[in-house]
Amino acid sequence: MEKAKRIIKEFEGLKLNAYLCPAGVWTIGYGHTKGIKKGMKIDQATADRLLDIDLIDVARAIRKFVKVDLNDNQAQALVSFIFNVGSGAFSKSTLLKKINLKEFAFASLEFDKWVYAKGKKLPGLVRRRKAERDLFDEPIARY
Repeated sequence: MEKAKRIIKEFEGLKLNAYLCPAGVWTIGYGHTKGIKKGMKIDQATADRLLDIDLIDVARAIRKFVKVDLNDNQAQALVSFIFNVGSGAFSKSTLLKKINLKEFAFASLEFDKWVYAKGKKLPGLVRRRKAERDLFDEPIARY
């Protein structure tokens, strides 16, 4: 899950003090939101543990909703995507529908639609979705 973690860490950044994200949600560490309140503080080790815990939930969501086999790059791209948008949004998405139809080329195009927060197109989300899409589309080397 290292490729997914790299994308998440790059785009979430590390914040050891609670902050309001662009979507208006209290957040800490690498984008952890559960139970976070204004004024909370953590250390690096706690941020890493919270990310690992969050990624377990994301992996469960993938197992629950994705009904077809994915290669490692596709799965890791989805880990970053679901971490950011949430499993509820993913479960209702055209991205998931295309994946479950094994229409991977069309599924890849869906990443670019998820670049808005509160109706505003965010450059950081545009870059993140490109990174996720590029990973999703990256072939797995076979030897």
